[in-house]
Amino acid sequence: MKHQEIYNCSQLMELIEQVGFLPLLSSGIPGYSAEEVVSAECRYVLLPDGGWDWPLWKWKGEIVTEGHFVYGKFFDKKAGFVSRAWWPDFYNYRRSIYPLPEVGSIEEAILHTLYENGSMITRDLRSACGFTGQGMRGKFDGYVTRLQMGCHVVTEDFVYPVDKHGHEYGWGWSLLSTPEQLYGKELCQCQRTPAESFERLYAHFTKLLPHASEKQILRLVKIKN
Repeated sequence: MKHQEIYNCSQLMELIEQVGFLPLLSSGIPGYSAEEVVSAECRYVLLPDGGWDWPLWKWKGEIVTEGHFVYGKFFDKKAGFVSRAWWPDFYNYRRSIYPLPEVGSIEEAILHTLYENGSMITRDLRSACGFTGQGMRGKFDGYVTRLQMGCHVVTEDFVYPVDKHGHEYGWGWSLLSTPEQLYGKELCQCQRTPAESFERLYAHFTKLLPHASEKQILRLVKIKN
């Protein structure tokens, strides 16, 4: 994947628009992630006072809200960006192999809760769905990740706690929603069949990543069982 080194959020948004799909962190394919394309000064660094700085991490919210890219755990259960131009085909194919959850299932309850509230941070959604006991966080995150892989849930923004001085801190929480509520049903419609969408996606990734193996490309396009 040829590109210029990235030094700011605007440049990264231009690259995502150009390539269509970009994992946030390592994808297993050398050079193919936001973490690897940004300059060294934009990567994670520990500060002498014990704090940290990570410009790339802080750009996520701006990319999602101002750049209008779709963000979620889409690539082998890892987070990344999808451009709006490619979202209809991606959504079309993924929904064909992960349709709406069965009535009465935990996944259905999660989606119903999001439909009722519009959007919720992960912590509040987990509590509203009754996952409050010890060890429940990991189980709940597993359900939400599968829903994201199926394009049922996306990240609307990121919410950070604020200290007494009004400064944001910590890693933040994902503000989750459904793509239909966030982007409208039109962006979630595609005139092609799921098989045709898959062929377009596979051809795009093959051209974008000529040195990647077929297995690596399929792990980006398909849902890993």
